Amino acid sequence: MAWSTRELAELAGTTVNTIRHYHRLGLLEEPERRYNGYKQYGVEHLICLLRIRRLVELGVPLAQIGEVRTNGAIAPDVLRQVDAELAAEAERLRRARSDIATILSTGASADTPSGFESVASRLSEADKSLIHVHTRLYDEDAMKDLQRMAEADEDPTNGEFDALSPEADDATRQRLAERIAPVLVRHLADYPWLSDATGRTSMDERATRETFIDAVANLYNPAQLDVMGRAGVLAQEQLRAARETPPDDVTAAG
Repeated sequence: MAWSTRELAELAGTTVNTIRHYHRLGLLEEPERRYNGYKQYGVEHLICLLRIRRLVELGVPLAQIGEVRTNGAIAPDVLRQVDAELAAEAERLRRARSDIATILSTGASADTPSGFESVASRLSEADKSLIHVHTRLYDEDAMKDLQRMAEADEDPTNGEFDALSPEADDATRQRLAERIAPVLVRHLADYPWLSDATGRTSMDERATRETFIDAVANLYNPAQLDVMGRAGVLAQEQLRAARETPPDDVTAAG
């Protein structure tokens, strides 16, 4: 029995282009040709092709298959590596499905950073963009902390900050900074790593700092950046004052 390339492809459940690709890679031997120039495949080609297809179905890369003509022996280490890659892909798909379910249930936009779907309606476009950058800068534990911060932060001042005009006057900026500072103090107290992210980053410290600064500078207008700077200074002053206040004085003040 002899088959043409098309017939062999149909029999093996693949395509003519796939067979030609396997020829180019040296995985499948070129058959003899008939008097009219057409290729003539035999049972040995079908078996070889089916073995290749089986390994492809398992996820074995074509580069690892080699010339499979008489047996389908693949080193166990190769299969273990393939299995690990399949497990990672399965986990990625599981997380993607979970994220899609959350997006559908919360009504968040599909490009909302993972884990922030429930607070998406409270986040400005600049905030969401910065969080996307954070996902590349900080480790998983740090991102979970940022999620908790976002979920707990319902301060109406956020809306005023988002709507702040680039031409906002000095008094408006200072007033807004003074209202934001206590929120920063709570965050810095609850999550000390915000002051020193050493060990919580996925990149080296310098790259993380420069990327963060560049992102903030591009996402927020000059007035917002000024308010951030003022609020940060005020928050540090308040933290420093709290540390320097003796416990007895704190109790008496309360």
